[in-house]
Amino acid sequence: MNPTTTDSNAKSPKMAAMAIAALGIVFGDIGTSPLYAFRECFSGSHGAQIDPSNLVGAASLVVWSLILVVSVKYLFIILKLDNKGEGGILALSALIRSVSKQDESKRAKKILLFGLAGAALIYADGMLTPAISVLSAVEGLSVSAPMLAHWAIPVACTILATLFAIQRFGTGKVGVLFGPIVLLWFSTIGILGLRQIIAHPDVLLCLSPLEGVTFLVREWTHAFPLLAAVFLAVTGGEALYADLGHFGTRPIRIGWFTVVLPCLVLNYLGQAALLTSDASAIRSPFFLLAPEFLQFPLTLLATAAAIIASQALITGAFSLTTQAIQLGCLPRFQVRYTSEFSAGQVYVPMVNWTLAFSCILLVISFKTSANLAGAYGIAIALTMTITSILFFAAARACWNWSLPKAILLTAVFLLLDGAFLAANALKIAHGGWLPLVVGGAIMALMLIWIWGRKRLYDRIIATALPVADLLSDLAKGKIHRVAGSAVYMSGKDTKVPTALLHNLKHNQVLHQQVILLHVATSDAPHAFGPERISHQDLGEGLHRVTLQFGFADSPDVPKAMKELMPEALHFNPNKATYFLGRETYGIGKNAGIFDRARLFLFAIMTRNASAATAYFQLPPGRVVELGAHITL
Repeated sequence: MNPTTTDSNAKSPKMAAMAIAALGIVFGDIGTSPLYAFRECFSGSHGAQIDPSNLVGAASLVVWSLILVVSVKYLFIILKLDNKGEGGILALSALIRSVSKQDESKRAKKILLFGLAGAALIYADGMLTPAISVLSAVEGLSVSAPMLAHWAIPVACTILATLFAIQRFGTGKVGVLFGPIVLLWFSTIGILGLRQIIAHPDVLLCLSPLEGVTFLVREWTHAFPLLAAVFLAVTGGEALYADLGHFGTRPIRIGWFTVVLPCLVLNYLGQAALLTSDASAIRSPFFLLAPEFLQFPLTLLATAAAIIASQALITGAFSLTTQAIQLGCLPRFQVRYTSEFSAGQVYVPMVNWTLAFSCILLVISFKTSANLAGAYGIAIALTMTITSILFFAAARACWNWSLPKAILLTAVFLLLDGAFLAANALKIAHGGWLPLVVGGAIMALMLIWIWGRKRLYDRIIATALPVADLLSDLAKGKIHRVAGSAVYMSGKDTKVPTALLHNLKHNQVLHQQVILLHVATSDAPHAFGPERISHQDLGEGLHRVTLQFGFADSPDVPKAMKELMPEALHFNPNKATYFLGRETYGIGKNAGIFDRARLFLFAIMTRNASAATAYFQLPPGRVVELGAHITL
């Protein structure tokens, strides 16, 4: 028997299972776009006239946008830029920064800014996606059960409230159902579209890109609004990259090319075919694809698909938050791990309830998915543009591409992204300002946190005692020692931690074994092997230890020390005492108005950050906190 064939046969079922699972997590957003995307091309005052040639042209733009943006840009190229298996804009910026640091390049700060901007915009998009997906699905009641149409907003709000309320229980158990349900969803929308294509095969002309170009030229007065509507069909493209770490490249590609892309194309062509025979169906072309007796079940299935799409985005927001915390871009929010087996399943209460309030408020304020579509798109268009800019830096730094080669492909990406971004810019006055304001506010808070932490660190270092002076006093026997081990959280410098100085000042004793512990986060998602710990014996019972975690790791300090500390030290993390600093902040008299505002916000974020005890998973009964007042 051929061993290669046996191995391949064993892997095939596993790969198929992973591809089906990826359908529920990765493609939920882009998979629910048919609910509203094609309708928006011909709705409102900006919509083009409904006639057979325009319908074919619009369908051509949608199909070729899916091919060029999703298939070519993301599936074939961007997904290759994984940071040790992790994807997403923060992981990409971290990957580029890690290479730039090795080259001692000054680009690292600029790359960080782009990464923060993209991450902030993803949060803004996180408010809109659940709102428009769930509301557009529930609006199917206007077709399947008109007597219930006025309940659309209350039902949508109830679904969203329930969805966010169950997040604290974790999604591991229900997550196994996501793939099969979304597979049923794609199969259904593909079959519904195929029925109409068979009745009106002329719509197959849209497979020619010339039809889309001709349509834009012919409807040049509506060109930008049309492109903004077409962009709604590809808004989930960035999620493919962000969810790379869950499944890997191959299952995502298999799911896209075998199920998602064919079914999406069939459905969009089916909507064009339906409108060719009945222009009045523009009020809800997606739901009117189905026979009357299937419209209510289709509404239920669409609602389930929208919930799954929302769940995937909420989970992504939690993961993005934990990465940002680890990278030092956000305060230590409370993070709960909802699975004993997967560190990636987390729940962040503050993010959850902020998104819940925002989504429900958006549904109540905008009232219809058509109104929400006016605000939707600009944030993700800007994120895609930032990804293209970061691609240029990555191609040069990580792949060592020549300058002309990197410029050529980046220019092609930016041509597409720029056209969609310019088209969505017209939405700013009609609600598009909202995600931009939210994204800008989140990025400002991130920058204030980074600035405040650096200012605090510089202030502490300026007044701290060098470790060499402490060692000198210990050698002279000036400090009383007691039995046991103590761990002091420390910076990466050679100064004595403030908590240790306060302990000496108030208690006038020091443990026989003292660990000056620095916890570092790398630009890689996970830390492995010898790089996880660095140990230096300073003498007199003092040891400097650095624990390295990846930005996607859970920083479990006692567990890491138990596994990695040298056996010769006989260190038991469960019997050690952990000393932490608990600083309060004052604003100096010489601070300007702008600095005062930033310091005020920094102090608020610090007060509301979760305790280091919980974040580093220290045993609460063995933690001692020593306060200090620091003037910034």
